[in-house]
Amino acid sequence: LTAKSICTFDESDFAGEQGDWPYLATDLNRLDNSDDSVFYDAPRFVTHIDDGAISSLTKFYEEEFTSLNKESLDVLDLCSSWISHLPEEGVNYGRVVGVGMNEKELAANKQLNDFFVQNLNDNPIMSQFEDNSFDVICNVVSVDYLNKPLEIFQEMHRILRPGGVSLMSFSNRCFPTKAIAMWLQADDIGRLTIVGSYYHYAAKWSSIEALDIKEMQPTPERPSAGDIMKNPALGMAWMTAASAVAKNNQGDPMFVVKGMK
Repeated sequence: LTAKSICTFDESDFAGEQGDWPYLATDLNRLDNSDDSVFYDAPRFVTHIDDGAISSLTKFYEEEFTSLNKESLDVLDLCSSWISHLPEEGVNYGRVVGVGMNEKELAANKQLNDFFVQNLNDNPIMSQFEDNSFDVICNVVSVDYLNKPLEIFQEMHRILRPGGVSLMSFSNRCFPTKAIAMWLQADDIGRLTIVGSYYHYAAKWSSIEALDIKEMQPTPERPSAGDIMKNPALGMAWMTAASAVAKNNQGDPMFVVKGMK
């Protein structure tokens, strides 16, 4: 898998400067502004993206993690749940910490060696973590629910070590009643720009990049008519394989906005 760069963001791409904040309360409003702890009270042991998107994300993580050239990686998974989609092989982990909403989900996550139950929309300050304490911060399909993104992205920058990376991934699915208004009104490019702007306005990052990480599989070559006449099973095998490829390629998209400190 080679992630495809969509664009990089620099200061000239945004109307304001780092330290400004262009968004209004209406932009961050949600259809359901009730306490998130109620919405997430019951554990959901499900995945919110399809298998192809999960596979693409895990392979992307492996490439990103190995490129950091660290003997061991300390990882913080924000808005964590019962699964973090981290690669199981090829990476040596130190601390793998989750911050999430549901204690039962976090306790079931075998990739975490520590976790904290915290509603970031209620309290975005992660005082339990010292400055420069993680190499990687991940957030999987949850950035659209954050109603205090400025404070959270400032905290992410504080917590990351120099040279560390923040990886905000998302698809095109969400709980619409809990997603912020401007997210629901945007297309994929607009959403990449929203997340890029969070980085820009929150802190000084060395780079901000939008990526398409969905792994697209090539359609298998169709047997010739003559080969199918000689062996009809070849035609059936090709149709089965081509259908599986089409299902993967038409499945959930997967994007990442990456910030490097």
